[in-house]
Amino acid sequence: MEIKQAEFIMSAPELKQCPEERVTEYAFIGRSNVGKSSLINMMVRKKNLAKTSSTPGKTQLINFFKINDSWMLVDLPGYGYAKVAKSMKGKFHKIITDYVSRRENLVNLFVLIDSRHQPQKIDLDFMEWLGEEGIPFSIVFTKVDKISSTVLNKNLNHYKKEMLKVWEEMPKNFISSSTSEIGRAELLSYIGSVNTSLEGKFK
Repeated sequence: MEIKQAEFIMSAPELKQCPEERVTEYAFIGRSNVGKSSLINMMVRKKNLAKTSSTPGKTQLINFFKINDSWMLVDLPGYGYAKVAKSMKGKFHKIITDYVSRRENLVNLFVLIDSRHQPQKIDLDFMEWLGEEGIPFSIVFTKVDKISSTVLNKNLNHYKKEMLKVWEEMPKNFISSSTSEIGRAELLSYIGSVNTSLEGKFK
């Protein structure tokens, strides 16, 4: 799939203020500083479409971008700096859990993981919660250009080992680099195939 058009539509502070338009939505989420905004900009090949920042937790709203005038790319706040409560749901911003669990337009959530690090409990817990809620998601391992292929394979195998303690099989996953565009074609091809399979559903 080729991206010919990408434009910012709006920012929503809560679920009820999200766009009413019925189109497929693909949301991106991860811990702060995982490279989410950079990945989005790389995918659409627009340097400043999604705002990047060195300050953790900069994204506090749900940001919607219309792609090819047919589907939405959604930038969600990072969950690493959410206030933690006793319940699983309380670990993440209400804005995140409301959108992820209740947004009918959402057809896939891309969970971004920094490939340079060992499996983090907050990421594993978040994906386990997604599974319990029946929310379709994929994993995107970011910043693969920052480490050697040997270290990358070691870290990915470690992640697989941890995931398979809970999951019957690994969720669909991708590797990516915002600087070298690794994974761009694969991500867009996947989105294109899902859009084709759901054609007519949101009319």
